[in-house]
Amino acid sequence: MIRTAPFHAQRGATLVVGLIMLVLITLMVTTAFTLSTTNLKSVGNMQFRNEAIAAGNMAIESVLGSPFTTAPSATEILVDINKDGTNDYTVSFAAPVCVRASVAAPPVLSSVTLLTMSTSYTWNTVWDIGATVTPTSGNPGASGTSVQIHAGTRVLLSQAQKDAVCP
Repeated sequence: MIRTAPFHAQRGATLVVGLIMLVLITLMVTTAFTLSTTNLKSVGNMQFRNEAIAAGNMAIESVLGSPFTTAPSATEILVDINKDGTNDYTVSFAAPVCVRASVAAPPVLSSVTLLTMSTSYTWNTVWDIGATVTPTSGNPGASGTSVQIHAGTRVLLSQAQKDAVCP
């Protein structure tokens, strides 16, 4: 014969175990939600950083396409990265700096040069172009994003151009 305990002898162990399991499941769900939110913020920040780098590169290409060696000066360029008509980033350039210059080719001798006995060299000049990229007020999602970019380029200059802008 099987004996069973009377109902009044049960102390509610199933209820306690059930409540503990419910608390553990709630903690797991809360932790998963927090981790997913953190990962989403991280991915968003990386996207804004990559957009800022792209905006800086667009502005650097614009500067490199201009005659920046004739009168190197600080400048500021506004970039609309997504082409919606609103400027998203401000790229502030320091004045381009001529880092070094080296003779590119021997002087070209001509009949005029032989008469005056002067030579004209061509120079390979190396330039450092530095920029700081910050979001504009039209790009509130990227607030706090700031990227510094440096680009180096080589420019072929005449003797007179080199003497004017490169030490």
